[in-house]
Amino acid sequence: MSSSPSPIFIILLTILIHFHPSSSTSSFSLSVENSQQNTILSPNQTFTAGFYPVGQNAYTFAIWFTHKHKHLNSNITTTIIWMANRDEPVNGKRSTLSLLKTGNLVLTDAAQSIVWQTNTVSSKPLQLLLHETGNLVLQEQNTNSSINNNVIILWQSFDFPTDTLLPDQPLTRFTNLVSSRSETNFSSGFYKLFFDNDNILRLLYEGPSVSSIYWPDPWTTSNGAVGSGTRSTFNSSRIALLDSFGRFSSSDNFVYNNSDYGSFLQRLIRLDHDGNVRIYSRKDEEQSWFVSGQFRQQPCFIHGICGPNSTCSNDPLNGRKCSCLPGYVWINDKDNSQGCRPNFQLSCSNKSHDESRFLVLPHVDFYGYDYGFFPNKTYKECEDLCLSLCGCAGFQFTFNADYGGNFWCYPKIQLLNGHHSQSFVGSFYLKLPKSSGFVDEIRIQENGMGMVCERNGVVKLERDYMKKKENGSLKFMLWFAGGFGGVELLGFFLVWFFLFRSSKNSGEDHHDYVLAATGFRKFSYSELKQATKGFSQEIGRGAGGSVYKGVLSDNRIAAIKRLHEANQGESESEFLAEVSIIGRLNHMNLIGMWGYCAEGKHRLLVYEYMEKGTLADNLSSNELDWGKRYNIAMGTAKGLAYLHEECLEWILHCDIKPQNILVDSDYQPKVADFGLSKLLNRDDLDNSNFSRIRGTRGYMAPEWVFNLQITSKVDVYSYGVVVLEMITGKSPTTGIQIKKELCHERLVTWVREKKRKGLEVGCWVEQIVDPKLGSNYDVKKMETLANVALDCVADDKDVRPTMSQVVERLLSDEHNYY
Repeated sequence: MSSSPSPIFIILLTILIHFHPSSSTSSFSLSVENSQQNTILSPNQTFTAGFYPVGQNAYTFAIWFTHKHKHLNSNITTTIIWMANRDEPVNGKRSTLSLLKTGNLVLTDAAQSIVWQTNTVSSKPLQLLLHETGNLVLQEQNTNSSINNNVIILWQSFDFPTDTLLPDQPLTRFTNLVSSRSETNFSSGFYKLFFDNDNILRLLYEGPSVSSIYWPDPWTTSNGAVGSGTRSTFNSSRIALLDSFGRFSSSDNFVYNNSDYGSFLQRLIRLDHDGNVRIYSRKDEEQSWFVSGQFRQQPCFIHGICGPNSTCSNDPLNGRKCSCLPGYVWINDKDNSQGCRPNFQLSCSNKSHDESRFLVLPHVDFYGYDYGFFPNKTYKECEDLCLSLCGCAGFQFTFNADYGGNFWCYPKIQLLNGHHSQSFVGSFYLKLPKSSGFVDEIRIQENGMGMVCERNGVVKLERDYMKKKENGSLKFMLWFAGGFGGVELLGFFLVWFFLFRSSKNSGEDHHDYVLAATGFRKFSYSELKQATKGFSQEIGRGAGGSVYKGVLSDNRIAAIKRLHEANQGESESEFLAEVSIIGRLNHMNLIGMWGYCAEGKHRLLVYEYMEKGTLADNLSSNELDWGKRYNIAMGTAKGLAYLHEECLEWILHCDIKPQNILVDSDYQPKVADFGLSKLLNRDDLDNSNFSRIRGTRGYMAPEWVFNLQITSKVDVYSYGVVVLEMITGKSPTTGIQIKKELCHERLVTWVREKKRKGLEVGCWVEQIVDPKLGSNYDVKKMETLANVALDCVADDKDVRPTMSQVVERLLSDEHNYY
C-alpha cells in the first residue's frame, strides 16, 4: 500500500523549485571556483567581467580593465569600473552567475539564494556581451539577418553605475554614483553624485547621523565650485557625460575640461572614497592612472571627511590629516570618519559660567550646525551667549569685512566639517571645563591643528632625485621616488619614466602620455607660431623671455611666453618637471596656465590672457584709483599666501614686482611667473647659486645679498616693496626725487624716515601718498596698508609677518582675537 507525500515534503519541494536557478535551465553560467578562467572579455580584451575577490572568501561579480601584460609592470593594480553586488559579496565556493532561459540574469551564493538579478524576462535566445566601451549588455539575439540594427537591449551595466563612469556613459536623473567605503572596502560609502530635484548636479555627504550638500558650495545658488559657466536650474534633461577627449559636461551648464583635454587616452571619472570626484587618464594598460582633474581642489572642504569633533588640515607634503580637538579622543582610531568623542563632561547648571572656559583655535572653522549667526557682537558678548546655551560646544568669532565691517558670532550645536587653514581669517573658541588640566597644557600643534607652513622652501624645491639623474643613476631615482610614495612624487616618477623610454624610442609615440603626466596640453611649436602670427605682437619682456599675444585654435586669447633659447641648459624632462608644479596651482589670484611647448630647443608656456596688462603698466598710466590699489594689494597677498602655505607644493616666487602682477578687466590681480626663474639655470642648485639668480634689484630681500638662508620671507619683503610703490607712486629701482633733485635714497628708507618724522606731528601717511590719488583715499586703511608694508620690509626676516598674517591684518587691524 503506497503512502501519499507529506504536506511538509510538498512545501519544501515547492520552495526548492521556486528558488533554485535550475528551475529554469540556464543557457549560460560562470562559476566562482574557476574565476580566472570563467570570464567575459570585450572584443579587444580591454575589459574583463567575472568574479573578483574583495575579501577573504568574498567575491563580487565585476567589470575591470584587463591586465594584458602583467609581467611588464607588477605594480599596476586592478581598476574596477562596475560591481553587481558590492554590498553583499558571495561565497568563494558554489557561487554562480547564470543566464536563465526565462531571460533573467542571476547571481547566486553557495546556498543558492539569489543575491543579485537583472529582473529581465524574454522567451527569445539571449546574449550577454561585454562591449569595448566597458558596457556589459544583455540583449536578444538578432535572428533576422536582414535587420542588422534591430537589437533589443534588456539590461546594461551603463544604466546601473557604482562609483565610476566611463567615456560616453551617461549619468542621468535615474542614476547616481556612490563612493566606496575606503580604498580596500568596496561596499557603499558616504558620498553620492546625483542630480537634485532642482536639476543641479550635486555632491552629497550622507553620513550615519547627518547629511549635507557640499558641492556646489552650499552658500551659492548658481555657481559651481569648478569649471566654467553658470549653473542653471532651467533644464529638464538631467544628464552628465565624460567624452573621450576629457571634457565632462552636464545639462545644468557645468563644464569641466580635463588638464589633458584634447588627447585620446583611456579615461574614467570616479567618485572616490574621500568624497572627491576625480578624472583619471592613462595611455594604455601598461601605465598607471593619473589624476588629470578633480572637482574639489581643497580636500578639507569635503563634508564628513574627518568626522565630528575633529579638524582636517592639508599638509602639502604629507596630504590630508585628521586631528581630534583638544579634550577629545578618537572613537575608532582606524576610521577617522567616525570622529571623536569628548573626554570630559560639561555641566548645564546655572554655574556653567564659572565651570567652563574657552580654548582659542586660530584659523579653524566648522561649517554649519549653528544656533544662528549674531552680527556686530563683541568677543565677551559671544562668549556669554555660548555659555548661556547648554548645548553650545564652542563658537566661531569672525570679522566680516563684506557686511558692515564688524564681528559675527556663530555658536555651534555640533562640531562638524571642521578644517584648519592658514587662509581662513577667524578663530574658533572651544568650550571646555575649567577644572580640566589639559586646557593650559595642550598645544594646538601637538593635535595636528598647526601646520608648520614656513619651511626652507628651497630645499624642497630642489628635489634631490633630480640630481641623481645628472649622475646617470636613473634607476636609483625611480626607486627613490617610489619609496616616498604619494601622488605628487608618483606624478614625477612617471614623467621621468616616460622620458627614459622616449630616449630609446621615438618621443612622438608617447606625447599623449606626457599630457596625462604633466597636466597640460602639449602644443607644437608651429601651432604657437601660427597663434602669435610669427611672434609678432609682443606684450611683455623679462629676464626669462618675451611674452606674445596669441589666439589659439579654439579662439581663446592667450599670453604665450617664449623662454630665451640661449639659457636653455635643461632637458625636456627638467622643463616638464618644473611646469608640472605650476599646473597643480589653482587660485583666483594666480595666473592660469593652459599648456606648454617643449620641442627641440624651443620652450614656451601658454597662459590665460590678462586684458589690463601688468601692475607696472597701470601704475604708469594713471589708471589705478585708491580702491583698485587696495584690492590689488589684498589679492596679491592672498595669492602669495596660497603659494607659501596651501598649494600642493611649497612654492617660493622669488621675483615679486609690479611686472609680475597682472590685472584682469575688473582689476583683479593675478600673480604670474611663480617658480619659473628655476628654469633659467640648472647647473648648480646649492643655496649660494640659488640666491644669486633670483629677484630684481630694488625688490630683493637682504637674504639674497648676504647669501643667507632663503625662506618664504623673501617674497614677503618683495611684496612690501611693491605695496610701498603702489602707495607712493615711486619706483624702488630709481632714486627719490626731493625738491626737484634726484636723491639715491632707497624707497624703504625714505618711507621709514617719513613715518618717524611724521609721528612727531601726528600724521605721516599724507606725506608719502602718490599725488595722483589726491585726497581720494581712506586714511585709516592707507595707514594700515603702509604699516603692513613697512613690517614686510623689515631687515630681519624673522620679524616679517607671513603672507597669511598680512591678509588678516588687511581685513582687520581693529581686534587681535587670537
